[in-house]
Amino acid sequence: MEGGGQPPLTLIALLSAGNFVIGMGAFVVIGILGPIADGLDVPPARAGLVLTAYALAYAVGSPVGVAATGRLPRRLVMTSGLAIFAAAALGAAFAPNFGTLLAARVLAAFGAGLFTPVTAAVAVSVTAPERRGAALSNVFFGLTLAQVIGVPAGGVIAYAVGWQAAFLVVAALALPVLLGLWRLVPPALPFQATRLATLGATLADRRAMLSVLFTASFLGAIYVPFTYLGLILTATMGFGGPAIASALLVFGFGAVGGNLIGGLLADRIGARRTLMGLALAQITLMPLVSTLPLPPWSVYVLIFVRSLCGWSFLAPQQSVLIALAPERASVMLALNAAAIYVGAAAGSAIGAEVIDRAGLGALGVAGGLCGVAALANLLAAFRVRSRTEPG
Repeated sequence: MEGGGQPPLTLIALLSAGNFVIGMGAFVVIGILGPIADGLDVPPARAGLVLTAYALAYAVGSPVGVAATGRLPRRLVMTSGLAIFAAAALGAAFAPNFGTLLAARVLAAFGAGLFTPVTAAVAVSVTAPERRGAALSNVFFGLTLAQVIGVPAGGVIAYAVGWQAAFLVVAALALPVLLGLWRLVPPALPFQATRLATLGATLADRRAMLSVLFTASFLGAIYVPFTYLGLILTATMGFGGPAIASALLVFGFGAVGGNLIGGLLADRIGARRTLMGLALAQITLMPLVSTLPLPPWSVYVLIFVRSLCGWSFLAPQQSVLIALAPERASVMLALNAAAIYVGAAAGSAIGAEVIDRAGLGALGVAGGLCGVAALANLLAAFRVRSRTEPG
């Protein structure tokens, strides 16, 4: 099936459904930190560690885990990762204290770090090269859809029944996907075996790491203002809770659209041109955040377009990484997934420093400047590559 024509639609849909479960389980805590803090009797600021612990565990565990399991069948690795994630969700639901919850989140990150990068590798292995951009966007559609549906639904469940119920739902959703993938993914699917030495070789590869670093720098620029979007909208537009929720919903729809458009652009105009265009779009759009207040309708448009352009980068970036080192595709994709979390953490930290020194109004400009750094990163990565890539 490697490099075959049109990928099996049912398989792609199941891979996407698995990523929906991962996305919901990873980010549902954003909307339920209050109930978690109340239920486990911890300060709200400390409750935020459930996000930090997950991000750090994923950033470290994903590339190491994928490399260490690189000689095992893809079906086994992928289903094991999802099973670990589901078990961790159950552990979180029944956590008697905050320490146990943190441990469950670390375990969940390890499972997700095995599952998500391998779904991309499986999609590539069953898709013809000219269709891989679209296949990757379809597989990762579930992650973006989780932000629009899964995370808000988890919040509603948590406030109606209890925060534990949100994790129980995640575990329940994982089970049918797990069974379906075990049935549909070929047990002997061809793949390029890797090991821990492969990870070491990738980390020592300047071309590869410059390319992976673009993921962190691009997302870091986006998260400078995005992390504090609610504060910005309250301070500049006078938005309350419902209006901020609406803005986040608009952002989610932009993410879904961007995920699909990015794959189409990568297939039609090439991954390199797509990434350069998206970096330039962010440099242009982010400073507009510093011009608020604006008419409310235009704020929603700005949020949607920024999200659309931001989330369009995932499929073309993955296409570039796979073309750069196809023999190390799984490890490259795992490092790329880790870089997403590194970028989000770095952008949030930069934003906090900007607020302390220059106030909320400077976040848009700071994000634009970080976007310039991301573009410079991208151009540097292009210059050092010796292999011809898409675009």
